[in-house]
Amino acid sequence: MTSNVKHYWIIILLIFVISCTNKNNSSDNNETTITEISSDNKLEPIAEKVDTIIIDSDMTFEEAVKNTKAPKTVIDQLVLIDVQYLSTDNRTHKGQILTNKKLEEDVRHIFKFMLDSGFVIDKAIPVVQYNWSDSLSMADNNTYSFCYRNVSYSKHAHGMAIDINPRFNPLRWKKENCPNQPEGAVLDTTINGTLHIEHIVVKEFKKMGYKWGHQFSRYYDDHHFEK
Repeated sequence: MTSNVKHYWIIILLIFVISCTNKNNSSDNNETTITEISSDNKLEPIAEKVDTIIIDSDMTFEEAVKNTKAPKTVIDQLVLIDVQYLSTDNRTHKGQILTNKKLEEDVRHIFKFMLDSGFVIDKAIPVVQYNWSDSLSMADNNTYSFCYRNVSYSKHAHGMAIDINPRFNPLRWKKENCPNQPEGAVLDTTINGTLHIEHIVVKEFKKMGYKWGHQFSRYYDDHHFEK
């Protein structure tokens, strides 16, 4: 084979290799790059948007019950559940509910129901974050279940109740001239996250066998559901 023929086939081989490489690069770019047409009709790459879940609470069980005054017999009844919800910023958040083991499946169901329905939950953080102060938790519009307080009558003392957006759904006295709780909170049913008699979230709780605080004799405790 002459030298010229050898050179010819080498050149053909190089052209073939370069052509294949360019095709592969082009294919890779199509799979990973999103483009848009600019005002001058040129294709330009744009960044792909990723909907990141915002973490409101990521405690261990030990952290969630730290410094509670509850006895071990009560603590042993509890479970810490990760929940997701649509928050007031219109983004998905992850929080946690410390509740009784008997309510675990109910809590998982109602949070999925609220998320699927587009019902807003401001936040869901175990009350240890508020130094076990129910008042501070409510004032911060925090959704929660277990708080060891008023043990003679409160279902929260055993995690058998859950409060939903307390500031959006304040306790209001029926006859007594007392301030709403949390203080300064006003009921406005036009706000997403607020409950009323015909609300689908209220109906779903009742379907699961819960008593709604709106039915209490002395006050409308609209954020409260218990079993």
